[in-house]
Amino acid sequence: MNRKILLATICITLSGIPTARPAEVTLDVTKRYLNLPVSHLEEGGRMTLTVDGEPRRSFVLRLTADDYADYWVFCDMEEFMGKTVTITYDGDPAGLAKIYQDDGIHDQESLYRELLRPGYHFTARRGWINDQNGLVWHDGEYHLFFQHNPFEREWENMHWGHAVSRDLIHWEELPEALYPDDLGTMFSGSAVIDHNNTAGYNCGGEPAMIAFYTAASDQRQVQCMAYSLDKGRTWTKYEGNPVIDSKEKWNSRDTRDPKVFRYEPAGHWVLLLNERDGHSIYISTDLKNWSYQSHITGFWECPELFELPVDGDPNNTMWVMYGASGTYMLGDFDGRVFTPLHGKYYYTSGALYAAQTFSNIPAEDGRRIQIGWGRIDHSGMPFNGLMLLPTELTLRTTKEGPRLYSVPVRETERLLESLGQWEDLTAAEANEVMRPYYAADRLVIRARIELSHATGAGLALEGQNIIDYDLNSNTLGGMFYSPQDMTSMELSAEIYIDRTSIEVFVDGGVYSYSMERNPRWDAPQGYIFWGNDIRIKELEVYTVDTIWE
Repeated sequence: MNRKILLATICITLSGIPTARPAEVTLDVTKRYLNLPVSHLEEGGRMTLTVDGEPRRSFVLRLTADDYADYWVFCDMEEFMGKTVTITYDGDPAGLAKIYQDDGIHDQESLYRELLRPGYHFTARRGWINDQNGLVWHDGEYHLFFQHNPFEREWENMHWGHAVSRDLIHWEELPEALYPDDLGTMFSGSAVIDHNNTAGYNCGGEPAMIAFYTAASDQRQVQCMAYSLDKGRTWTKYEGNPVIDSKEKWNSRDTRDPKVFRYEPAGHWVLLLNERDGHSIYISTDLKNWSYQSHITGFWECPELFELPVDGDPNNTMWVMYGASGTYMLGDFDGRVFTPLHGKYYYTSGALYAAQTFSNIPAEDGRRIQIGWGRIDHSGMPFNGLMLLPTELTLRTTKEGPRLYSVPVRETERLLESLGQWEDLTAAEANEVMRPYYAADRLVIRARIELSHATGAGLALEGQNIIDYDLNSNTLGGMFYSPQDMTSMELSAEIYIDRTSIEVFVDGGVYSYSMERNPRWDAPQGYIFWGNDIRIKELEVYTVDTIWE
């Protein structure tokens, strides 16, 4: 590995005595990445990269000088190639001697091969991720932006990370899209394509991709915008930011997560914003000047609002509003005011949080596609958190009225290879069928379970209940659940198992839940169907291909 150790350029003597000002190094950038060793035994310090006298990057880092690092992270230096960068660090300066330039990231040979790396869920190369942001389709690519700390596996230094896909399954991670600035770090938001050039940024026939985000500081949270003319690869922040500063109106610091969409009947843009105790609605014709319209209580963070046909009928539609927890209301929307008619309900529970849906999906596709952040811990890894499977949302008539359904997008089928199909098995027979597969990191199980008594039934993996259904009390995994046929003695489930996560879609998607995969090594090994005289009427098992090369 061709390293350029920076020890020789340290400008402050590393005598072990704390310095009165940050340690400083200079660097002529000749390679793509700056590799940095991290230890969680170190106190974090602020590192700033300055070019031509202007601070260009600033982040908190647990830089270590020890020979052993918990893991290494990297800073992409491509835009600084051929320039001289001054690096200051106000933590222990000894670690500056360990950082180096390279055209690859440290431990690149093990990338996507780590012990706990999920096989078919998106994870970042390095660092913490949480809320997905700016989900948008454009010119054949699905764009996934996300809350990202590139420099540690814990929450800090919020950037907008960026990945693209052509099939919603295989993802390519790109350089960071939005970096912290003088207004704050980059919190959650959304993105749209400005086909009609309402903001005035379109150029050469290329419609601008416009992102809306919260800039968060210790003092306030404000709403800002940025635009891209190269399919999201580089961004320019609007010189008039912030576009909304609502602290005085609400007397609350919690004003964040702008969700923007086009409301064609009125010819204007709509922005939903989490403010204090619910969602506020603003409108604009140019994406820069916003006027407050209304507010609805009962939600927290990451607002979402969209229209769906009921049972696929375009003449019978309802609007769905939800927040980060996934509880939702159904109602009417006139472009300024949401009027709830039904709710609140839940369609999912567990690890999913802050889910958002894609904008600009082509009309010929017509799907409402959602991705949610999976709050799954990856202790000991150089990355943390994942994105759950993309799902298609629909509204369908149920015995309780219209309800939201969620099922994995059809593209997921491309990853599956059948291992076998069986019918009408006892629990013991099904357990024997599953015996060869319990050690598999990636598996999909489709099962229809028939109960013979008004009692419980389920499926466990290494002591962890994947399904735990109580017909008497109508609970599934501790949540109330009543099947559409109220006298039904059956439960069907589609189960997606990855190295660190489990997702379950029940009875065609009327309810779903997700969880961290937590095996108990003192429990019986393998898959165990359990319940008094239950029968497994249908059982299908599939292996799942990895999405990483």
